[in-house]
Amino acid sequence: MIEKKKLVFEKTVLIGVITARQDEEQALEYLAELAFLAHTAGGEVIKQYTQKMTLPNPKTFIGSGKLQEIQQFVKENEVSTLVFDDELTPAQQRNIEEVMKCKILDRTGLILDIFAQRAQTSYARNQVELAQYQYLLPRLKGLWTHLERQKGGIGMRGPGETEIETDRRIVRDKIALLKKKLLVIDKQMSTQRGNRGALVRVALVGYTNVGKSTLMNAIAKSEVFAENKLFATLDTTVRKVVIGNLPFLLSDTVGFIRKLPTQLVESFKSTLDEVQEADLLLHVVDISHANFEEHIESVNLILSEIKSQDKPTLMVFNKIDAYKPLVIEPDDLVTEKTKLHNTIEEWEQTWMSKMNGNALFISATKKENLVHFRKQVYAAIRDIHVTRFPYNNFLYPEGLEE
Repeated sequence: MIEKKKLVFEKTVLIGVITARQDEEQALEYLAELAFLAHTAGGEVIKQYTQKMTLPNPKTFIGSGKLQEIQQFVKENEVSTLVFDDELTPAQQRNIEEVMKCKILDRTGLILDIFAQRAQTSYARNQVELAQYQYLLPRLKGLWTHLERQKGGIGMRGPGETEIETDRRIVRDKIALLKKKLLVIDKQMSTQRGNRGALVRVALVGYTNVGKSTLMNAIAKSEVFAENKLFATLDTTVRKVVIGNLPFLLSDTVGFIRKLPTQLVESFKSTLDEVQEADLLLHVVDISHANFEEHIESVNLILSEIKSQDKPTLMVFNKIDAYKPLVIEPDDLVTEKTKLHNTIEEWEQTWMSKMNGNALFISATKKENLVHFRKQVYAAIRDIHVTRFPYNNFLYPEGLEE
């Protein structure tokens, strides 16, 4: 009998700052998300630190006293990786590394590392590799000796470990080559999109880990990889779906996240073309997450960056089965009601009002309210279809039979 290898997680410490722009509550929320990212990458978070600052220290990001405190903890607990919640400058990263003598990553480096793990197709791998090289280029000084000291693990996947001898000129050449490769594939993908005919295009968008792939599996009866981890899927999946007798194309796109590295937004532009060319967006939201409204804002920000914020949109609030509002006891006369106390019904009224009725509340996993979901999606697609092809609208009835 072959013994299964035990998964070894790297001891990881997280560091964030509290500033005028980011209060303590936000800093802790971002660190909770960073912990999930670290776990996805293979890290075991054993401690997190925050520091109140007017501005980050230009040399070491955090103050010297806090740096010494963390250094002591790292030494005593044999910590292998420190992850900062904000992007470090190359100089900051080098300075901290000299003090800590362990791997130093920022949120951008960590997300790039997860993308390197998740990339399955050659296209996705090229996109990630391009983003990694663009990130590494200004950090080449002093990086190779660090990589010689430590091989493998979080932050070490991708081009770094095999390109120790590479200088800036070769990296720039590699970036240019990858851009050319992606340009060729982009043209091929654009042609493929053009060859899909006149079918209405629907794109699933949303924050990472909100259940887009699970929803696609539920309505398209496809086998798209879905997992309770951030960035479970990178490659856009397109399926032909028929609701009633109305066919359309449904695409599942890469999940968005706060502080998404600019290198990745640039590298994944063509993946986001599916969103730009869609006739209808299904904006999927994890309503069970305490900060889902912030997630909505983050997604809308990226949609505005790719000029897709004004497309017809259905808000799909997923995971209603996991939603648990805070409860105020009848005899509690002190606690003030907040959004966290809202019931699903109250959220439904709120968002129905905000979206002029274009809001749905479902559970893709438990298949709750999917009949109503299909009806609403059918109605939205039919409106687009009959506007585009008024001569054959008699083929599609106004209401979808159950």
